[in-house]
Amino acid sequence: MDKIKILWADDEIDLLKPQLLFLEKKGYEVITVTNGYDALEEVENVNDIDVVFLDESMPGITGLETLVKIKATNPLLPVVMITKNEAEHIMEEALGSQISDYLIKPVNPNQILLTLKKIIDNKRLVREKTSSDYQQDFRQIFMQINSGLSFEEWVDVYRKIINWEIKIDESQSVEMRDILSSQKQEANNAFSKFIAKNYIDWVQKGNGPVMSNTLLRSKVFPKMSDDIPTVVLLLDNLRYDQWKAIEPTITELFRVEKEDYFYSILPTSTQYSRNSIFAGLLPVEIEKRHPDWWKNDNDEGGKNLHEHDLLAEQIKRTFRKELRYDYVKVTTVAQARQLQDNIFNYLQSNLMVIVYNFIDMLSHARTEMEVLKELAGDEKAYRSLTRSWFVNSPLWAALQKAAERDIQLVVLTDHGTIRVNTPSRVVGDRETTTNLRYKVGRNLQYERRDVLEVREPEKAGLPRPNVSSAFIFAKEDAFFLYPNNYNHYHNYYKNTFQHGGISLEEIICPVIHLRTK
Repeated sequence: MDKIKILWADDEIDLLKPQLLFLEKKGYEVITVTNGYDALEEVENVNDIDVVFLDESMPGITGLETLVKIKATNPLLPVVMITKNEAEHIMEEALGSQISDYLIKPVNPNQILLTLKKIIDNKRLVREKTSSDYQQDFRQIFMQINSGLSFEEWVDVYRKIINWEIKIDESQSVEMRDILSSQKQEANNAFSKFIAKNYIDWVQKGNGPVMSNTLLRSKVFPKMSDDIPTVVLLLDNLRYDQWKAIEPTITELFRVEKEDYFYSILPTSTQYSRNSIFAGLLPVEIEKRHPDWWKNDNDEGGKNLHEHDLLAEQIKRTFRKELRYDYVKVTTVAQARQLQDNIFNYLQSNLMVIVYNFIDMLSHARTEMEVLKELAGDEKAYRSLTRSWFVNSPLWAALQKAAERDIQLVVLTDHGTIRVNTPSRVVGDRETTTNLRYKVGRNLQYERRDVLEVREPEKAGLPRPNVSSAFIFAKEDAFFLYPNNYNHYHNYYKNTFQHGGISLEEIICPVIHLRTK
């Protein structure tokens, strides 16, 4: 095991030889500097520094100034402030800058050791405890995956995997992360088979989980009250793990009354799932009832332009009395600001529906922009980026204002997204759709192991654009590529977040019921 590396900055470093010798005998490696400038240089050039001991009073730039500069570039690097001065304002300033601990001169070697154990060993102990607990749970999850689960049990397995994923990310255990990643792939393999076996039956017989077309009348409308307004916030493309990323922020002002779920219909894409949610109908039923409102994949024009109309129709069918409701779609910063400014006006209604498109735009932008590929390179980073956006968004500002009133808040989505890694060749004609996770077309040729094919779309609740059209849906983390420019598109789309197919992440969607605290 590598030695723990300490950077110690003190202009009186020569007087600290006893402490330095003590640390070296205990197995620590200590790099010493006498001023803040040298400390910053060492932090910049030495990648594996584990902790910094920083004298508060040094010539040139002070310890506090050095601390600010260190944290600007290395926010997670633990810093221990050492000072002769116990003045309250100094410590407040230091604590506000996120120091890990502070010591008062003269420094006792045992105090140093205690501080190091608290900082370094605490990380190790958390990591070891997390790994131990997951190892115990691993076998149980493995047995569940292979035991013929029901749709409710699949939700439990998915939540368990995501909760472990978040815990293991926090513990920074690379080995456990790799094991969990393999288990998640195994789960998606079994889940894809489960969906392929049961999906048509669910649609035909209505004996499956609550799905997009029954979501509002099953999970939202029955919970509404005449006494307080209900706000439905549909965050496009929100996965369960992204909900867990923003949950700590939302629950500052709202308490979770129930963490529920539904299954997105196929394709897991906005055009199909969100129209189905607002219509309370399957896509094939929308096309039959409202042919002017439905557009197939290759039809020109926007595919979700009639959500408000579909919602109005569903409300009219569901409620005998007249219901006051509002519908707001946010796709631009200007619309977000308008929502923030007018939130109290909307709360005059029984029901307010907000469709917020940022996360979907984020996933598509990530595919196009190299800088976002760097920022959201994996699941952990994608969650972090979602949380950073939410905390600083006009949406959160609007919800903070709404929380001044007693309201019910329902956070939900239309579908999730999966990071794709496995290319799968498809051949189709010019009319075949371009989506990477599902295709609609005639005479499709494909790799059978990677897809669920639906030759009779009506049985899956889907319109048939052409008399010989069929749908195929990508399983697990596959993404469809045409033979032309195969290598170019393989490199371009690999490791990007896509949706439309069959995976735990895309299909099992959160429905969170909250109430103002």
